[in-house]
Amino acid sequence: MSETPIPEEGQEAAQSLKHRHLLGLETYSADEISLILQTARQFRDVLDRPIKRVPTLRGVTVVNLFFEPSTRTRISFELAEKRLSADTVNFSASGSSVSKGETLKDTAQNIEAMKIDMVVLRHVSPGASHFLTKCVDAIVINAGDGAHEHPTQALLDMLTISDHCGELSGLNVSIIGDILHSRVARSNIHGLLTMGANVTICGPNPLLPLHLEGMSPNGRVRVTHRLDEALEGADVAMALRIQMERQGRNLFPSTREYHEQYGIKPEHLERYPNLRVMHPGPVNRGVELASEVVDHERAVILNQVTNGVAARMAVLYLLSGSSTTE
Repeated sequence: MSETPIPEEGQEAAQSLKHRHLLGLETYSADEISLILQTARQFRDVLDRPIKRVPTLRGVTVVNLFFEPSTRTRISFELAEKRLSADTVNFSASGSSVSKGETLKDTAQNIEAMKIDMVVLRHVSPGASHFLTKCVDAIVINAGDGAHEHPTQALLDMLTISDHCGELSGLNVSIIGDILHSRVARSNIHGLLTMGANVTICGPNPLLPLHLEGMSPNGRVRVTHRLDEALEGADVAMALRIQMERQGRNLFPSTREYHEQYGIKPEHLERYPNLRVMHPGPVNRGVELASEVVDHERAVILNQVTNGVAARMAVLYLLSGSSTTE
């Protein structure tokens, strides 16, 4: 695929997405995902320059609406917007009128009345980003909605995988851990299957979805409860955080027992010498991954963080030039 030059101020994308918003990857095509990844690689070059900024989105105002705690995603979006020279407004629910009973709809409409162009939304409720598109005219980007989807995380994950493993088609990716509550897992399953990868999910039975077809309508996901079976032949292992805050009750005996059965340890890296290890963060050392694995050269967790800025730059740029209404 030919390279896309870094756009100058006011220059629209040479190619555009069919979607007006990024609410999830379930409806995105392979061509659209490829375009985002291709564009992200070009923007990643900007991050290696002495001056890490282009004037591409000068005059565009982006508001970051975060109703849940976040470190990597929030800072990554803020940096992506600043690197593109956009005007950025940051909102957090704590200390806002939300504490006085203001609804998401009223909050968003009041902010839009201040003439903003794009909204990046993180919210505890699944479907919140879809709902927001009915309330405002601005472009909406889902930065994580409950246990539904986290599309930009999956995009940066696919960018990282392709950096280290080449083409996504035909690769074997195992996602391990709390699949049931994971928006990261859902977006990665949609994106990876669309791009032709083979996906295995692994975890204790209470942390796997009862109806897998809801996460994988085409049924191409392999399921196992044995860690070694998931790692055998895998090119990438993506460990997920145990999301205690979404469970309501403990779904396994202890974190120590979980680590014994499903934690990736140094012996796994020895047993599977070509395996790359990923994690969307934050990592619980000694639970999902042994501390030695987190710090190992075949763990590409910090590469994921770097790619997060580039992937989000690409999404902001491509959607800012969108003229579709989907």
